[in-house]
Amino acid sequence: MGWLRDETGLDKRAANYVPLTPLSHLNRARTVFPNREALVYGKRRYSYTQYHARVSQLASALAKRGVAPGDVVATLIPNLPAQAEAHFGVPACGAVLNTINTRLDVGTVAYIFDHGEAKVVLADTQFLKLAEAAKEACEGEGPEIIEVADPQAGFTATGRHPEYEELLAEGDPDFGWIMPEDEWESLSLNYTSGTTGRPKGVVYHHRGAYLMTMGTVISWRMQLHPKFLAIVPLFHCNGWNHTWMMPVLGGTVHCCRDITPEAIYTAIADEGVTHFGGAPIVLNMIVNAPDSARKPFDHQVEVFTAGAPPAPATLAAIEKLGFNVTQVYGLTETYGHVTECLWDEDWDARPQDEKAAIKARQGVAFPMMEYVTVVDEANAQTPMDKATQGEIVMRGNSVMKGYLKNPDATEEAFAGGHFHSGDIAIQHPDAHIQIADRAKDIIISGGENVSSVEVEGVLMSHPDVSLCAVVAKPDDKWGEVPCAFVELKEGATGDADALIAHARSQLAGFKTPKMVVFQELPKTSTGKIQKFELREQAKSL
Repeated sequence: MGWLRDETGLDKRAANYVPLTPLSHLNRARTVFPNREALVYGKRRYSYTQYHARVSQLASALAKRGVAPGDVVATLIPNLPAQAEAHFGVPACGAVLNTINTRLDVGTVAYIFDHGEAKVVLADTQFLKLAEAAKEACEGEGPEIIEVADPQAGFTATGRHPEYEELLAEGDPDFGWIMPEDEWESLSLNYTSGTTGRPKGVVYHHRGAYLMTMGTVISWRMQLHPKFLAIVPLFHCNGWNHTWMMPVLGGTVHCCRDITPEAIYTAIADEGVTHFGGAPIVLNMIVNAPDSARKPFDHQVEVFTAGAPPAPATLAAIEKLGFNVTQVYGLTETYGHVTECLWDEDWDARPQDEKAAIKARQGVAFPMMEYVTVVDEANAQTPMDKATQGEIVMRGNSVMKGYLKNPDATEEAFAGGHFHSGDIAIQHPDAHIQIADRAKDIIISGGENVSSVEVEGVLMSHPDVSLCAVVAKPDDKWGEVPCAFVELKEGATGDADALIAHARSQLAGFKTPKMVVFQELPKTSTGKIQKFELREQAKSL
């Protein structure tokens, strides 16, 4: 042990220490896989050499337009090449990437522009009016708009703003990337779904994203040259970091603008797609696809699914079609998935319904995490007895830096030395976690988080509503949808369509209640609404 006390000459230096960043993956891939296909979208196909050059042009052009290290560049783009290129090009000029949910309303996008202080937004033509209206609604000047046209899908440039390909033409393909001096530097900014008022800005660091790309390769049992179909929106936890990961293996990202059964089956059968991630709604879409949309394929497709656990019947049906589904779990604050349902071969012989129930568990920690477990109110480990409920907490490298401009929320989230998810779960003797409830009554609809509090606030603003509660109603297509239970003011007559229209005027479509039930709400003696009764009622509607 004596020599360990003398560290003379054992210093960090350029030869033995490099800050971890996913940017390194694409730099390596340009050298190791120069001619392999990196990015595919219909007729557009880019090798790693071309991909790297386009990313460099984007970084260079942004720098020329005044984007400095630490500035924020936002996007409002579907899963297209420009969105993938932004994941490397924005940080390559030292800036922070802010991918914004294209399904949000104008007011929320304007808030994100202001709060994140975006200098530039890359906006797809389909969402250009949203970007323009949000910029107009900003308290400050708002970001410069760059239009991203998609003629292949019928979205030609309007001419109202500089277009993305014109922007790239301004850039230098040999631009020297600005690599992080410290792996703790901010890489991206992602906003939560606003569970309690305004959404919170979650800041990722380069180290966390790099290690997420390494852990995923292990957990997904990946080999060289996978073909990945980008179904999870790249505005959701940066697509679970999969776009940053693909250059590690010389893989191909297949972009997908509109998620349809035809698009999925065609990508698998014609392009040989081997991996994709998606919410349970995607699994239902595959299982229930019409015969006209199906295409035969002869390889197994690996699928990560997250959100509301898929129904056992869905899991049983999709696996017969050639898909192997793994349940994962995570949050915006954890770069996406940080647990996996790690399959035990001893379970193979169990009945199908039991196997499906096991596959719906959220599972155990990914390799880059120190731990993911369940604790009680005193921050102590709960018994792993399949019954005792507690809160899911986690500690590890793929946990956010914190909430932008919100130190109080950051301290609360990190109390006790780990991140508090707010999700209530039980834990099995083998350490597998299984969610029992969501502490903040979040509804997961088609992979989107919906805050019941936000929807209730909008409904309560209607002159006929005295009291309301919004809960999740099971739905075959979306997994869950918002269902509103409403007590009317005296003399008011219930008009469900009018209430839904009122909500739709202020909320994104996926947040709007799909059903309104007029009745007296069940309450405790202190007047608290008993939502668990309403959830049970909604199941039978």
